Amino acid sequence: MNERYELAIERIRSIVHEDTVAPVYRDYFQKVAGFILEIDAIKNRLEKKPNAECTLEELRSENESIYRDVTGEMYEESFANPAYTVKLFGKDLGQLLSFLYTEIRGEIPYVYEKRTEYLAICNELFIEIYNCFEGVEIPDYKELKSIVYWYASDYCDVFLADRIEEQLNPDVAFATDIIMQSDLTDLRYLYYYGEYVSENEWKTAMHLNTLPQQTIDRMAEVYTEGYRKGFELAGIDLSKKSVVNIRYQLGFERVIKKAIENFAAMGLRPSIYRAAVSAVTKKGQHKIGFCGGSPNKQYEYDHRNDQGLFMDKKLIERKLDVMKNAYEQHKELAAKFAGPAVMEVFGEEPFAPLQKAEAISLSEKQEQLSVTYDSKAGQLTNQYIKGEERSFTIVAYPVPEIGEQYEEIFNEIIRINTLDADLYARIQQALIDALDKGEYVHILGKGKNTTDLKVQLYRLNNPEKETIFENCVADVNIPVGEVFTSPVLEGTDGVLYVSKVYLHELQYKDLRLEFKEGKIVEYSCSNFEDAEEGKKFIKSNLLHNHDTLPMGEFAIGTNTTAYVVGKKYQIEDKLPILIAEKTGPHFAVGDTCYSWSEENKVYNRDGKEIVAKDNSISILRKEDVSKAYFHCHTDITIPYDELAEISVVQSDGTKTTILKDGRFVLEGTEPLNEPFRDDCL
Repeated sequence: MNERYELAIERIRSIVHEDTVAPVYRDYFQKVAGFILEIDAIKNRLEKKPNAECTLEELRSENESIYRDVTGEMYEESFANPAYTVKLFGKDLGQLLSFLYTEIRGEIPYVYEKRTEYLAICNELFIEIYNCFEGVEIPDYKELKSIVYWYASDYCDVFLADRIEEQLNPDVAFATDIIMQSDLTDLRYLYYYGEYVSENEWKTAMHLNTLPQQTIDRMAEVYTEGYRKGFELAGIDLSKKSVVNIRYQLGFERVIKKAIENFAAMGLRPSIYRAAVSAVTKKGQHKIGFCGGSPNKQYEYDHRNDQGLFMDKKLIERKLDVMKNAYEQHKELAAKFAGPAVMEVFGEEPFAPLQKAEAISLSEKQEQLSVTYDSKAGQLTNQYIKGEERSFTIVAYPVPEIGEQYEEIFNEIIRINTLDADLYARIQQALIDALDKGEYVHILGKGKNTTDLKVQLYRLNNPEKETIFENCVADVNIPVGEVFTSPVLEGTDGVLYVSKVYLHELQYKDLRLEFKEGKIVEYSCSNFEDAEEGKKFIKSNLLHNHDTLPMGEFAIGTNTTAYVVGKKYQIEDKLPILIAEKTGPHFAVGDTCYSWSEENKVYNRDGKEIVAKDNSISILRKEDVSKAYFHCHTDITIPYDELAEISVVQSDGTKTTILKDGRFVLEGTEPLNEPFRDDCL
């Protein structure tokens, strides 16, 4: 492998000075070759002078240099920008060459992880494409596409197979070693990963270093205890598991280190893998795994569909074969895999992307293939990591970009994440007692909010022993503050509207979803002047290319403390859905909360079994599992101040009002209104 790598680098060194391609393409190839040589210089530096021997300034300068080309105004004339390359080279060649440079930029993490094979593969792809441009005015586009296709096909058994092992095997410990072996008071460690280090990561680490160990321990305990309680409440034996997948953003290592120690006491070792960088393994612009800051969210959005350059039915089947073989090879590890523990961040400026016609997009056929792949990949995963035997937890903290009051907000979020679960359990039980009697719930917006939605509820056979809603008090889903159910789709009709919401790091304005029989039949937003562009935006990013999605969850959030904090610091639009979903009623589109684990018996604290876990789509798993799941679940919240009323209606027409004009009015829920006394409201 070293020999392959050196041969490729020797060839690339000569490309920098050659004039064998047409002048119009020469600058592109010479600059991309220059970038590869910059990566090679880092490789040589790491061999001779490890990170720990470098000064902070050396590491910072190196990080800034390798990411500079896609940051700020530099991106406008970067070959990673499809708008720029298409302008220079035309649509077909422009898209392909922008893809190639973006794929080559994946060498940044590869070099820090010392993955010589990955570097060699990428460099050989670059040379093969370059060879097609030599001695001709216009290269054969079909030949270029074929090269890219076989790159993806031939090497998915490297990229994808390794990806699965990274998820399952705690011995693949690149990030774990950095966390556990570094002096976390010496912030040079942030540059050891090869991720982009923005002010958010730097200032987060600085802030955490000012906190007493007691506070760090408290943050870690909330995180790890939530994970443990998730197994306990679901009746899953955690002692049979040995691997926990930890996902986080750089800067939180002090908390993660303590969490690793806590998990060790439960018999769990961490698998900590990096968010994917290759189009072969990426899932849109979503980052699943550990990551640094984003050098440019538009850059990431522009390349979310790069797989459209090579995706076809045969390649999808190839990826599924590789996936199955990898799981089979690591099936003992997969059986011991407990599930993810996620620490999210929030507070960045909401991102409203530009829709670039020059960016690669998926054809309608490819969208269908993507849905098929997600479905079959989900089934394969569940075959080896059984849904009924795994759990998860998620918690979120702000980053400094949230504003000048960052430290105050950070402390408020710690408070929110550690609210009295017992108090909320009692209050929420009053809500559940009322809801369990209902036939449907009616939600009405007020003012500009045009929500008018009727949500059908499951009918109880034995109210003494059964319940419809889960009493959620900060286990898998931190912080406390919601009761939720899987609604009955038939009879769930109406309009859901939200003036502004932030979902999967994307902002939606005037989001409107119309439901009929529990499924989305119409949708729109005002993000773009062209309504059709808005529909495409929603279909791609919210519906995940499905023609429709069902309402998989209906919930009433009760965390008025979080709502008031959002209002007080004017960060409502920056709160992550994890917290935002607790600040009003929310409606998830996609799978139910119980997907892949419907057979597990789950009980509330009062001993009643939660029986509303399926709907008429998810129950199809008993006949054809491919028809039961959508492999997505996105919560959409209506804030309290946009609500006129939430009421539950019984079969005899009796109506019980739960919330009126943004305030809780049901007997037993009065303490939820106390935070509203804040002067700012």
